[in-house]
Amino acid sequence: MSAGQVEVDDLMDCWQAAWSGRDADAFAKLCAANVHYEDPLTPKPLEGAAALGRHARRLWAAMPDARVERTGERLTDGTYIAAPCRLLGTQRARLGPIPATGRFVVVNGVFYGELEDGEPRLKRVRAFFDLYSTAVTVGLLPAAGTVGERALLAIRGFGVRS
Repeated sequence: MSAGQVEVDDLMDCWQAAWSGRDADAFAKLCAANVHYEDPLTPKPLEGAAALGRHARRLWAAMPDARVERTGERLTDGTYIAAPCRLLGTQRARLGPIPATGRFVVVNGVFYGELEDGEPRLKRVRAFFDLYSTAVTVGLLPAAGTVGERALLAIRGFGVRS
């Protein structure tokens, strides 16, 4: 493992700890001053570590036991990084458009980031999540192969699968 990979792994370990640690200020030491962040729950990109910290507080309010875990090898070329992860927690309150469900959810995803020039700090981050599986888990969509799925497909005009 190269020295650059070790730095990136340390950075992403701290990034995941910040999402799990309930300290909104923890993002400031990991990010460039004008970090650009977006995920499926941000209607527009967030600018700055303070905005990112406020976004994290909304997650923690909705999922008090939320934590982010590493799920695979991180890839980097020294400028960009892809870090697979999963978010786990019990949804106790509304989270964006999703009403409180009381269900434990596991959301698989990837953080894709750009590092600040020559520094192990994040300049841009975009989070991608498996929203379909999450919607099934929280009950917004029917599970694959169920009567509910067939009914939904029929209503949408896709017909019924055999």
